[in-house]
Amino acid sequence: MNDFKVIIFGFFLLLTNVFNAQINQYHSDGTRHGLWEKKYEGTEQLRYTGNFDHGVEIGDFKFYSKGFPKQPSAIKSFSDNGRKALVKYYAQNGKLISKGMLVNKKREGKWEYYHNTNAKLMMVENYVADLLEGERLSYYDNGRVSEKVTFIDGKKEGKEVVYTLKGVLYKVFTYKNGLLEGENKYYNGKGELVIEGVYKDNKKTGVWSYYENGKLVREKRYK
Repeated sequence: MNDFKVIIFGFFLLLTNVFNAQINQYHSDGTRHGLWEKKYEGTEQLRYTGNFDHGVEIGDFKFYSKGFPKQPSAIKSFSDNGRKALVKYYAQNGKLISKGMLVNKKREGKWEYYHNTNAKLMMVENYVADLLEGERLSYYDNGRVSEKVTFIDGKKEGKEVVYTLKGVLYKVFTYKNGLLEGENKYYNGKGELVIEGVYKDNKKTGVWSYYENGKLVREKRYK
């Protein structure tokens, strides 16, 4: 190796050592500070990379799935002194899968999920302190609503309505505190009633009626 190659090699070795010395550092107060990177054990592939300010996550943290080093599987954008983080999850082709806000590491507010066939919404949920709260809407990939249901404290409450791909009413369930409770109805592809009955404590009760072409054809009684 001639002198020029030795100098170049030494220069790059020096740069590598300087860079490595600048990551995964602790402040004098014992907290993580500056750029941190973690790799999968026994490999050179990044597991995550991001910056700390006296132990608090700041800015964008990028996370990678093992075996996929180029495209982040998730990006968390921190704000409010690390208390909040906008989270985005991605497929390996870079397509957005879902996004939403974490507050104190718990889901909060609106979360959106997307179809893998296109960029259209698949589902919209709302959270309060990591529990589902309010209306959840689901969509077919043609944009039509497939389901509507309401949550209170993470449990289904009231009517759950299901539609066909063409927008025809298909099912209506009734919930109380997360259990089937009350009137439930099933419809055919034309929107005609075919079955109706009542649930109590998640079990069928009373008389259930069955229809064909709009006419009652059978009844069955449950205890």
